[in-house]
Amino acid sequence: MNRLWLNKIILILSTLSALIGIGFLFWILLTLSYKGITSIHWTTFTHDLVEGGIRNLLVGQFTMAILASLIAVPLGMMAGIYLREYGHGSKLVSVIRNLSDVMTSSPSIVIGVFVYALFVAPFGGYNGYAGSIALAIMMIPIIISTTDNMLALVPQELREAGMALGGSKHKIVLQIIVKAAKVGIMTGVLLAFARIIGETAPLLFTSANNQFFTMDLSQQFPSLTVSIYNLATYPDAPSRDLAWAASFILTMIVLCINLVGRFVVRNKK
Repeated sequence: MNRLWLNKIILILSTLSALIGIGFLFWILLTLSYKGITSIHWTTFTHDLVEGGIRNLLVGQFTMAILASLIAVPLGMMAGIYLREYGHGSKLVSVIRNLSDVMTSSPSIVIGVFVYALFVAPFGGYNGYAGSIALAIMMIPIIISTTDNMLALVPQELREAGMALGGSKHKIVLQIIVKAAKVGIMTGVLLAFARIIGETAPLLFTSANNQFFTMDLSQQFPSLTVSIYNLATYPDAPSRDLAWAASFILTMIVLCINLVGRFVVRNKK
């Protein structure tokens, strides 16, 4: 009888905790939607930050994120393939997996400071390349873990069938195993991209920000997240309104990327 009451109490407390968490989430989303939508104007997308818009910020944020993906996706996938397909029984595999897990949970600001010491301070100024490298470092462990886990789900029979047909190891991996796991790997890449597109701390130490439109990655580069942080601290109302608008747009971008990833997985299932 006591266990039955204890179970009911825990169930009630768990339900209340979930409702409280969901309530705060909806409160944040509703506030963000109301203030963000009312602050969005056509000029928000057609003007640069210096003119009261975020056009250069969107281009800059996506430019660094895409460049980071071009660096992180090949490296992460190759590392994941090595862990699952080539590193059987190797102590290096255990080390890489542990380091990947540590990097996945490491604070982004630590990565920003690390990249600052290597790619900003020695070159005498903030630059977009450093920002892309910081974002790539954040993506790599996520892609490694995703690739490793997705390849583990591929049936061993596919590998054996490839060997029975006389296929070489690299052809079996690339043409059979990776193709069988491509949906899961792509989902991991999308989720990693969704994470870095909303990061602020690493960019504060690496790319900083630029109020003007530029595609020169060797200088300070426009960043949507850093601009939101800066605009929210300004005393004037137009700057804070622009921060609300940019925050809402960034939230919708991240939400859409996550929904695409889940949609791909659901269709595959």
